[in-house]
Amino acid sequence: MPAISLHSLTRDYGSVRAVSELSLEVPRGIIFGFLGPNGAGKTTTINLLLGLLEPTTGRAQVLGHDPWHAGEEVRRQTGAVLENCGVYEQLSGEENLEFFARVWRMPAAARQHRMRELLEPAGLWERRGEKAGTWSRGMQQRLALARALLHRPAVLFLDEPTAGLDVMAANAVRDDLAELPVREGTTVFLTTHNMAEAERLCALVAVIRSGELIALGSPAELRTRTGRPHVEFVGTGFDERVLASLRALPQVAEVTHSDDRLDVQLTHPAETAPLVNLLVSLGAQISEVRRGQPSLEDVFVTLMKEEL
Repeated sequence: MPAISLHSLTRDYGSVRAVSELSLEVPRGIIFGFLGPNGAGKTTTINLLLGLLEPTTGRAQVLGHDPWHAGEEVRRQTGAVLENCGVYEQLSGEENLEFFARVWRMPAAARQHRMRELLEPAGLWERRGEKAGTWSRGMQQRLALARALLHRPAVLFLDEPTAGLDVMAANAVRDDLAELPVREGTTVFLTTHNMAEAERLCALVAVIRSGELIALGSPAELRTRTGRPHVEFVGTGFDERVLASLRALPQVAEVTHSDDRLDVQLTHPAETAPLVNLLVSLGAQISEVRRGQPSLEDVFVTLMKEEL
């Protein structure tokens, strides 16, 4: 049985359709990326899966339960870190976790063991007595993750968990997340605008726009299916004559130029030698050539353009 399944799930707000006929399955024990632009319906979908909203039509199951009719059971077996991380700033890190552990009716010995188990890998155990309000935002976010994992949920919902964090803090949170399926056996349902983050963490991703599913697969599958190979040239002399000549080639899909770099997106994999020869014949000086496959960000941009 999948951890999460959606069958023609739809949610309307009056005349506005936020989620439209959404159908997909999330296997157990993976990090699943749920991607889309602002207003695509990502947060509405999470609220539907947590039983906080009633679907207009269609249905969903989380761990075999209907979230709307068995919301309490779904929330008992899941954790969530949504837009507000839910950390009480006037309490210490330890007091934050102690409070939620008591909510989950965890025995005292189990509480202490579990708190240490979660805080030590995050580097927070030695600072657990400090008020959470004195911590950086990255530390607070890692505390929020620990709080959501206290009761060993089978599914963890995360809505933009690294948004607003600096590079080092975001990387630390990603390291925490990458270990969860193996260390905790947790299925993670992750929304993010950071395509590099999704590419690094997610075994499977869904892309939605205006509440509709437009792509589903592993990052590698989507790159192969949707993205374009590209070649980057580093050098000088990339004038308008060079750009126009490249754009006229049938194997060239798009050309972008900035400073001493020229990025050529190809319609299909092709040899780079003829391109180099053309550039040199037109007076360009080439110091470096880099071939590459499309990133998940390239795929995402392509999908958004196709849907316009």
